Amino acid sequence: MREPEKKIPSLKSQSAWLLFAKFVGYFFAFILPLIVVRVFTKEQVGSYRLIFQFIVNAVGILPIGISMSVYYFLSRKKENRSRTILNILLFNFVSGGIAFLVLFFYPQLLGNILQSEEMTRLAPKAGIVIWLWIFGMFLDVVAVANREPRIAAAFIVLSQFTKTLFMTCAVLIFVTVDGVLYAAMLQASLQIVILLWYLNSRFRKFWKSFDFGFFRKQLKYALPFGFAGILWIFQTDIHNYFVFYNFGEEKYAIYAYGCFEFPLISMLYESISSVLIPKMSELQERDETQKIIETTIAAMNKVALTFLPIFAFLMILSTPLFITLFTKEYVEGVSIFRINLLLLPVYILLLDPMARAYEEVGRFLLKFRILLIIGIISALWFGLEHFDLRGMIGIVVVSIVIDRIVILMKLRKILDLKMEHLFLLNTIGKTFLATFCSAAILFLFYWFSKDSLYPNCIDVSKDILSYAGIERLANLFGGSLYLGICLVIFSPVYYFFANSFGVIAESEKDLIWGFGAKISRIFGKKTIQ
Repeated sequence: MREPEKKIPSLKSQSAWLLFAKFVGYFFAFILPLIVVRVFTKEQVGSYRLIFQFIVNAVGILPIGISMSVYYFLSRKKENRSRTILNILLFNFVSGGIAFLVLFFYPQLLGNILQSEEMTRLAPKAGIVIWLWIFGMFLDVVAVANREPRIAAAFIVLSQFTKTLFMTCAVLIFVTVDGVLYAAMLQASLQIVILLWYLNSRFRKFWKSFDFGFFRKQLKYALPFGFAGILWIFQTDIHNYFVFYNFGEEKYAIYAYGCFEFPLISMLYESISSVLIPKMSELQERDETQKIIETTIAAMNKVALTFLPIFAFLMILSTPLFITLFTKEYVEGVSIFRINLLLLPVYILLLDPMARAYEEVGRFLLKFRILLIIGIISALWFGLEHFDLRGMIGIVVVSIVIDRIVILMKLRKILDLKMEHLFLLNTIGKTFLATFCSAAILFLFYWFSKDSLYPNCIDVSKDILSYAGIERLANLFGGSLYLGICLVIFSPVYYFFANSFGVIAESEKDLIWGFGAKISRIFGKKTIQ
């Protein structure tokens, strides 16, 4: 049956819907770590963080980039759409099943590598979660690739809500890592049911469309990027296992929260990247190189408008922020958090969507990252004897910066980037100046208020929460109050400078003022009532 023609939403519309969905999902996902750190012991937190780090890494590694190929092939020949879906499902099912069998029958493999009996005990359950997650998490990808941003937004919100609900209940009820793993299995099973329903409604009888020749073509495209992606995961996450191995559960718990990445940041990056990938593929197929450059730089300017002020805000307020989120027991992680935060400006370079549009970049990345991983492992091995926790995260930051620079140089050659293209980045320079001026004012406010206003916010929260018998949450609510005051001061100041430097477009101003007007009407109606 021929699929009916449908109107493809604009990049702005797709990004807006995904941004909305991930913002809501961010709210749900942010709840879980706040509860875990207040319910589990440090040893439990360390085990919980590492087993789910292992699960997330396995889910990212085992599909070998096949799932991501949906962005490339769904925007091309229509006769291959159902084949693309079936190939991905089959590959994900088999790869996840192999992981489950290995961990179920040989759980000691994980425990022996990390010298942890707890990891051996948890390995079989982790294997089930890996199998279910690999298969079910395709739901978050396929609707985006199919250019249905509203449905994709609904899936993302539902996924994050159910995951947070099930896993939070498990933490509070069972107070064990095992309970959280069982909750993850339940949530993934629900997601799989929804995935199969969606695929059947959009790609009728897709299970009858297997074509081995096309499967080979799909693998040929996906594997170079997939293996490069695997090396990227090793590059960014292998330090966790070195730290756990050398420093143990309690120190790893501090380190893991020091490496905490705000979902809001990844949400913004992924929302823009996920809609740029198919767009870059289309432009590359039409050989519109200049359009690729202009579209990417325009997106980078928008990302900088958000990332740079977030970076300044988090860097200045890192100590009260960390205590607010993770309590004083984990304050040692502040220095690790600051080092890891240095990567935020680096991610303004939206290189991945461009790189995925060129197969030769995937092959190049594969070779380069093999060499880089060897260097990282050598540095981490040396660091086991000579570095503290800050040195370990420093290795990761340096390696990622090197990776971004090398990819940029490769793309410069392919796209024939010239000096005049740098002038298209002038908005980022203006954004930097606006951020610097705003950050200076915020720093002065923080310097004069950290020893007076901040403690007062904590005390007020204690007085209020004592009546409800939850005084232990005073740091969370009091710290949030103080951070909220800082945000209220920083936001209009940043808007003023950004507007003065001509960074904010007229359409964005209308959006901001329109949102403010809606909020005013909402509160106005409540007041009248």
